[in-house]
Amino acid sequence: MNAQELYKKLDTDFEIENLKDDWDGIDLGNFIHPAFLEKWMGLVLDNSQEIEKVYTAVFPSDKIINEILDSGEKNVLLFTHHPMIWDANLIGSPFKNISQELLVKMKDRNISLYNLHVPLDKNGEYSTTVSLARALDIMQDEEFCEYFGVKCGVIGKTNFKTIDELARKVEKTVGHQIKIFNYGTSEIKNQKVSLVAGGGNDPETIKELVKLGINTYVTGVTKINESYAPSVEFHKVAKKNGINVIGATHYSTEKFACIAMVGYFEKLGLPTKFISDEPGLADLG
Repeated sequence: MNAQELYKKLDTDFEIENLKDDWDGIDLGNFIHPAFLEKWMGLVLDNSQEIEKVYTAVFPSDKIINEILDSGEKNVLLFTHHPMIWDANLIGSPFKNISQELLVKMKDRNISLYNLHVPLDKNGEYSTTVSLARALDIMQDEEFCEYFGVKCGVIGKTNFKTIDELARKVEKTVGHQIKIFNYGTSEIKNQKVSLVAGGGNDPETIKELVKLGINTYVTGVTKINESYAPSVEFHKVAKKNGINVIGATHYSTEKFACIAMVGYFEKLGLPTKFISDEPGLADLG
């Protein structure tokens, strides 16, 4: 498929002209597509004229890029939810850039990079939180949590009655250990669960749940980071208001959207594969 036609379709389908984002920490030197620095979304690395195969991933980590390089394939699009690599163990910002060495190899092998962050967080058919709720068998009833002008949170009903029952479902679904913060009664009020995939440790999100009368919250990042005040305040507000929190890592709560995107590209006739990564248990605290 012609690369520019594919990028244009992605731009249009996910309405990037109407949305905003911010990745001012990104530094890919002369490799970065100039338009990305204006919108902070869309095409990041323009290395291909034709796209013969697509890989989807949450982050453009060394593992992900090297797996594509090891395949020996060319004319590839790497579609990611983030344009940078996540590591909660880093001091300061948890995001880091793709290395110069890998950028050179990607250019030589005609591997392009296209990113949708806010457009994929925005609730919709392929979005991060909707996909997470679907994986947990939670049907969306309401939206909440505004982020860059769009709603990215989901409230829905679960068949489970207690936080422990739900936690077992989450753990089985993501396939690794999770973290439970039992800040309130074990009973899930009205069997309603709120979810925000990824880094949903914002105190304003919890304050919104208090007003909505929801006492159960599933998100990705729950680490209490003393150098990041909002994460500390997030737990204070949750504890004060008896809202139980389940953390399942940034990666694992967002991967279901990237898995869903396989279907999007396959509908366009493109062979597509989701590449799994490490969950980053440091997110849990």
